[in-house]
Amino acid sequence: MSSNNIVVENLTFQYPGGDEAVLRDASVTIEPGEFTAVVGGNGSGKTTLCKTFNGLIPHFFEGTFDGRVTVAGTDTRESDVAELSKTVGYVFQDFENQLVQETVRDDVEFAPLNHGLDDYAERATRALETLGLDHLEDRFIWELSGGQQHLVALAGVLAMDPEFIFVDEPAAQLDPRNARETYEQLRRLNEERDKTIIVIEHHSEFIADYCDEMVLVSDGGVAWKEPVEVGLNRLDDLLAHDIHPPQVTQIADGLPPEVGTLPDGRYPVTVDEAATAFQPATTRESRAAVDGGAVATGTDAAAGLTGRERDGDALVTMRGVGHGYPTLREGYNRVLDGLDLELHAGDRVALVGANGSGKSTLLRLMTGLESPDEGRVTVLGRDTSETLPEQLADDTVYIHQNPEEMFVEDTVRKDVAYYLENRDAPNVDERVDEILAYLDLEHLADRDGRLMSLGQQRRASLGIGLATDPTVVLLDEPTGSLDLQSRREVTGMLRKAESRVETVVVASHDLQLVAAWANRVLVMGEGEVLADAPPAAVFSDPDLLAETGLRQPQVVELSRRLGLESPALSTDAMCETLARSFEDDAFADGGVGDVGGDAEPNGGAR
Repeated sequence: MSSNNIVVENLTFQYPGGDEAVLRDASVTIEPGEFTAVVGGNGSGKTTLCKTFNGLIPHFFEGTFDGRVTVAGTDTRESDVAELSKTVGYVFQDFENQLVQETVRDDVEFAPLNHGLDDYAERATRALETLGLDHLEDRFIWELSGGQQHLVALAGVLAMDPEFIFVDEPAAQLDPRNARETYEQLRRLNEERDKTIIVIEHHSEFIADYCDEMVLVSDGGVAWKEPVEVGLNRLDDLLAHDIHPPQVTQIADGLPPEVGTLPDGRYPVTVDEAATAFQPATTRESRAAVDGGAVATGTDAAAGLTGRERDGDALVTMRGVGHGYPTLREGYNRVLDGLDLELHAGDRVALVGANGSGKSTLLRLMTGLESPDEGRVTVLGRDTSETLPEQLADDTVYIHQNPEEMFVEDTVRKDVAYYLENRDAPNVDERVDEILAYLDLEHLADRDGRLMSLGQQRRASLGIGLATDPTVVLLDEPTGSLDLQSRREVTGMLRKAESRVETVVVASHDLQLVAAWANRVLVMGEGEVLADAPPAAVFSDPDLLAETGLRQPQVVELSRRLGLESPALSTDAMCETLARSFEDDAFADGGVGDVGGDAEPNGGAR
């Protein structure tokens, strides 16, 4: 066995003050040259395990440490974090926190310079060129998009030329184009530079496309390590640990064995494999798109049309809205330019687009937290420039991308009450009890929201928002970095929210959620709405997808590969389509099992 590996042997670790060990007798080996995904539900111990690879545990995060971790033959307890950083590079999930210098080059040079390496400048140049960032070397960090910042953090790691590169949630907080580019860069490092790549990832489609090994962390232990095509076929294990299988794998599980499997008997995990495994569906039997319609662009998009005239007065209107932010280099960065938009009751709106395209800015303008530099924004008939955000918040609720910002008390119950009491709401105790019961939050009522898992925080923050009985609810990345169960719970709560509010707007990079939940998709780019249409129309427009860097969810891409006239938007819809195509009455009567927790066709969450 090579010594240039990572070996974890019978590792047990407990944080100070913890009730029980986070890791218990965990053992695993990462071989040189692997591209390995570490998976597990929220709170399973996977991040704790990976922090032992570079010595953050036990040197930075102290606790009870038993067992042994060796990296390239070095016992991590006998080396410090600085020395281990030469061997193991670590890109954090919150990568912005490891960008410590003002400019790109200074940040990439920081680690080798502080290690006293004479060739620090050459190392930084090589890292920047490898990742295609050399043209940005003089830019200020805060001028970069989120995707560019993520690559700068990776370049800073690469400048140390480590043997192992660990990235926690490479796709988190990134738009589809930047997420894919990050994975492409990791694959190049793996294949061309012989780097061993380790990622923590919730998105199984990325695992299927890029990784070759897969480690399941369960209840503080390593349940197994398998080749990706094998691991993604262990559906019972994945579902038991809240891991979302690829959409094509879910579809295959709902088809007869003679149709849904590859020649070797396993389910497909990529679209290429699925197109081979599934018999071509006929256009005669293709499922008509639930939402249909052509992409509305130009004047129609600006007017807020989605292929049909809107009924009733708009709840939110924007007319000629321009907005931007000052910068040190250009002086002013215009994010929105002459935007016109209307939102109506009954809209389930998804905002999509690249990092920096204006999605979060658009949400903040609706809340009055920011006022437009040009034009006018009205919410429920009130001009946001003339109304205090506190007054708008009575009817318009904004759920932050970082939900912990909404917790100010030491229990969820008190947090819900806090926002009601500050609005002098009547019958606070009764309303708190009602919203906790309605959203199934009673078991979290006495927990400190700041100490809960991310999925629990997102659910509780939605409860805080809905307690005020708002008309409009705005959510920023509600399913980001969540495991399968948490995503199910959040999307289920979105459905419940629709029965209490008139309009829900979600800014999201989760295109599976967009396809299955929304009835209206606003594609943002270059300061304007590039398209305003139902999801089927948006995902069927190749020019729009190419321009914006959006990617079709697997089920939509599979629809195209199978020759369907209109795309299926969920795994259930695809299974229904294929059932009719195969004319298999037994299958058609049986339906598909609840493998992936997809929303039902036309947006209803299961």
